[in-house]
Amino acid sequence: MAQQFDLFSDAGPVADAVLPGLSLVPEAVSPEAEDALAGRVDAAPLEPFKFGQWTGRRLTCAYGSGYDFARGRLAPAPPLPGWLLALRDRLGSAAGLEAEALGQALLIRYDPGAGIGWHRDRPQYGEVLGLSLSADCTLRLRRRLADGFERRNVHLPRRALYRLSGEARWEWEHSIAPLAETRRSITLRTLRGIEAA
Repeated sequence: MAQQFDLFSDAGPVADAVLPGLSLVPEAVSPEAEDALAGRVDAAPLEPFKFGQWTGRRLTCAYGSGYDFARGRLAPAPPLPGWLLALRDRLGSAAGLEAEALGQALLIRYDPGAGIGWHRDRPQYGEVLGLSLSADCTLRLRRRLADGFERRNVHLPRRALYRLSGEARWEWEHSIAPLAETRRSITLRTLRGIEAA
């Protein structure tokens, strides 16, 4: 039986918090659920992130589908476990997405000193939901202009859920600088062609 969490507070989404296509649900999970979810992330078969011959400091585990960076395509991954399906249903609803369209999940643990560099999620994926756990951070965003980069920063408190769609998803890159404390995240993504509004 999937574990049930008392997830959501009365806080509603803050639409287009910093730029079009970025929305944020603060306090999306309760402190008790955060602790339980952090334990689930830590118990997953986490492995160092690999990009070609480079190995990152963050630890990851994919469900639903993975991504083969060497071949530039989706790769097989185990199905979402029951606890993650239940979480997906709640987060999808909070973000205004059909839960079934969120076919990919990525668990990440950022130990002290680990971050994630500038990137845009692979084009095989559509909508992106991220649940930030265990530590506050700054979600950094940038997009290339003719004379450099336009930049924005978003404070991402622990237990917040963010959604990247439209302009924020496709025109901007994002990154998170390394922190001095451990941070965890659960990312859910739609596969292209099966997104829901």
